[in-house]
Amino acid sequence: MKNKLKDNNSVVHPFEPISNEYSRILILGTMPSVQSRKADFYYSHPRNRFWQMLAMCYGQQLPQPIEEKMKLLLLNGIALWDVLASCEILASDDSSIRNPVCNDIATLVNGKPIRKILCNGKKAHSFCAKLELPVPLICTPSTSPANAAWNLERLTEAWKSELL
Repeated sequence: MKNKLKDNNSVVHPFEPISNEYSRILILGTMPSVQSRKADFYYSHPRNRFWQMLAMCYGQQLPQPIEEKMKLLLLNGIALWDVLASCEILASDDSSIRNPVCNDIATLVNGKPIRKILCNGKKAHSFCAKLELPVPLICTPSTSPANAAWNLERLTEAWKSELL
């Protein structure tokens, strides 16, 4: 059996946070997946339900190009980033994360009307819970395809109660 730690790759978070002066909710994932890093944008794995869920919460069409996705976020007061600035990770497996280094989330939150942080899944929440942040943290169910126990409708209802 191979040693998982030996197979991990060091990854540095490749994207800037998305936010503006109207952002009132910050959504934090853990670290972009391999597919997202290749596409150079958040939640780009074709089976990740993040964009579908968000569009359904706001009664919008599924955004396709990056510009539409950014518009959906910003028009609804949502900032988007990931909790980790770097880590060692095996492919896109959050459970394999080693040597995590967190982003400076407090600086992003300060000076904006962000009133809560939604963590996309338990792993993102576990990293955020170790930080001193000036707003409440809420653990929302992961939109990852690995979270097969939650179908799209159930995910949407859980997220909608926090977003609206």
